[in-house]
Amino acid sequence: MAEVAVSMAEENQFLVDIQLLPRSFSSEQSTSDESEEKRKEDSCFKPPPAKKPCLATTSTADEEKSKLEVRLGGILCCAVCLDLPRTSVFQCSNGHLMCAGCFNHLLADCRIKDNTPTCPNCRVELSRSACTRNLAVEKAVSELPAECSHCGHNFARNLLESHEATLCPDRPTLCQYSIIGCDWEGPHREAAAHEAECRLPSLSAAEVLPFLRGQLESGEKEKLKFSSFMSLLSYEKIAFSDVQMRPYRTEEFNNHLYYETTRFSAFGCLFSVNMRLNDDRRDTHLTNDRYLSYQLVLRGKPSPPRFVVHFTIVRGPYGGMKVLPNVAQHEFTDTLTESAWKLLPLVDSAECNRLLANRNIDFRIVMSQQSVSNL
Repeated sequence: MAEVAVSMAEENQFLVDIQLLPRSFSSEQSTSDESEEKRKEDSCFKPPPAKKPCLATTSTADEEKSKLEVRLGGILCCAVCLDLPRTSVFQCSNGHLMCAGCFNHLLADCRIKDNTPTCPNCRVELSRSACTRNLAVEKAVSELPAECSHCGHNFARNLLESHEATLCPDRPTLCQYSIIGCDWEGPHREAAAHEAECRLPSLSAAEVLPFLRGQLESGEKEKLKFSSFMSLLSYEKIAFSDVQMRPYRTEEFNNHLYYETTRFSAFGCLFSVNMRLNDDRRDTHLTNDRYLSYQLVLRGKPSPPRFVVHFTIVRGPYGGMKVLPNVAQHEFTDTLTESAWKLLPLVDSAECNRLLANRNIDFRIVMSQQSVSNL
C-alpha cells in the first residue's frame, strides 16, 4: 500500500508540473512582447535634443557694443575710400554717402577729364547742386569711437582731435630747448624728465650761436613776405577787383584745362587773369599732387607806356579760397603784356581739388601801380 501511495503522489506531481509548464512559458513570452512594444514606444517618443548655448548670451556688453560700432562703421562709411568721414558728408540723390575729400576729388577728376561725374554706386549724375550734406550722418559719425594714434585709447570722434593735440600724454612733443638745437622728440609724459637732463642749457653762447642764426634767417624770410605785402598797400595807386574764373579748354587734340577771368579795369587799363593746372602737364587726373599757377595779362596798350604792377591773390568775399600771401610784380610794356607764371600758394593739394570741383573760382586780386621813374 505504501508503494502504491508513493507512486500515486509522484504521478500527481508530474501532472501538476505538466500543467504549470505552458503557463510559465506563455508568461515569459508575454513579458518579452511587452518589453518589445515598450522599446518601440520609447523610440517613437524620444526626448528633444539639448539646445545649444546662445552665443549672444555668452558675449559681454563691450563685445556687443563693438560689434554694433563695426556694423555702423560699415554702413556710414564713404562709398569711395570706405573710411568713416572726418568732416562733411555728402550724398547723391539715392542716398549713397561720400566724404568731402573724395567728393571734391571725384568732381575734380571729371573736370580734368571733361566727363560727367557719377556716383560710384548707382551711377547717378553728381554735382554741387544735385548733392546735399547729410547732417544726421555727420553727427552719428562724430559720436562713434576712434582710436587715438598715440596712446591707443578710444574716444568719441568729436573729441579725438583735441585729445591728440593737447591732452594725450603720449602725443609727440619737442624739447623746449629745440630753438637752440635740441633735436629730441618724444611723448609728452617724458618731456619733463628729458628737459631736466638736457645738456643744451649748459652750452656756451658760441656753441648756441649757429642755431640762433638759422632761426634768424627763417624769421627774416617771414618778415620779407610781410614787408612786401605791406609795401603793396603803400603805393599811391591801389586797386582791387573781385573776379571769377571760368573753365575753358584748348582746341588741341590733347586739350588742356585752363581758367580765365573776364576783363576788369584798373589804373585806366583792362586786365585779366589766366590760370592753369600743373603747368599743362599730361595725365593730371592720375596724380594727387595738384597745383595751380596764374598770370596777369594786360588787354590793350599800356598807359603810361611802361609801368610796374605789384599784385597778389587773396581770399575774396565769395568762394573762401585758402591761399597764402605772396606778392608778385611785372613790368608791362607794348611787348610785355603777360606776366610770368606764378605759383598760386594754396594751403594743400586738397584745396586745389576743392577749387577744381567748383563750377567757378572766386577770389580777389589786389594791385598797385608803380611808375618806372620811381624804381
